[in-house]
Amino acid sequence: MVKVTFTLDEKTVAKLDEASRQLVKPKSEVVREAVQDYHARMGRLSEQERQRILRVLDELAPLVPNRTRADVNRELRAIRLARRAGGRRTRVE
Repeated sequence: MVKVTFTLDEKTVAKLDEASRQLVKPKSEVVREAVQDYHARMGRLSEQERQRILRVLDELAPLVPNRTRADVNRELRAIRLARRAGGRRTRVE
């Protein structure tokens, strides 16, 4: 084990004290477990971030064109032909 010193605000110390009492564990063990848990969640979205992304998707979903598979295939064929021919001559809608 390595001994380290941290400066914490009073609210955090109170929460640490409470967690230590409720879990019947030393404060150092509570801190170790908290750091391990935090590290395991790094890179994952928080609930707030997840909700924000879902709201954006809900806003964007209605903007996605509703076309048939045949329409999409026609457009893809036109794009491929245009690329082979050196580019489109007219705008495809």
